[in-house]
Amino acid sequence: MFRHILLPTDGSPVADKAVKAGLKLARELGARVTGYYAIERVPAPMYAEGYIPDARTLALWDRGAREHGERQIAAMAKLAKAARVRFRGVSAQAATPADGIVRAARRHGCDAIFMASHGRSGIARLVMGSVTERVIRTASVPVIVYR
Repeated sequence: MFRHILLPTDGSPVADKAVKAGLKLARELGARVTGYYAIERVPAPMYAEGYIPDARTLALWDRGAREHGERQIAAMAKLAKAARVRFRGVSAQAATPADGIVRAARRHGCDAIFMASHGRSGIARLVMGSVTERVIRTASVPVIVYR
């Protein structure tokens, strides 16, 4: 069935549950896993009204985002090792998490994406969007949604 699964995470409790379930599926299928964390740049209008951070502050924010991603990948690697699943972790800067996930699946030759859905609806979904929905619409491989 699936031989190479992309398992993205954002570090949330919902994503942590999906990581565990994705690793279990991979173990049962004998598949290998590529863990992925999208590093987003915070766009200038999002900082705060009237405040434009200097280059040093931006560099600190970027470094913090990279370090957070590295911690997420390390946690996934530890779980994969315990589950006896072949694992490779990657993090990369992406315009949006959905774009990064789709690109990572293509770049690493994954034949499926296993990811969480936060299950937002109404205004929260409108404001925050749905990464999972965007991945489903744009991915060229099957997307398995864990809820």
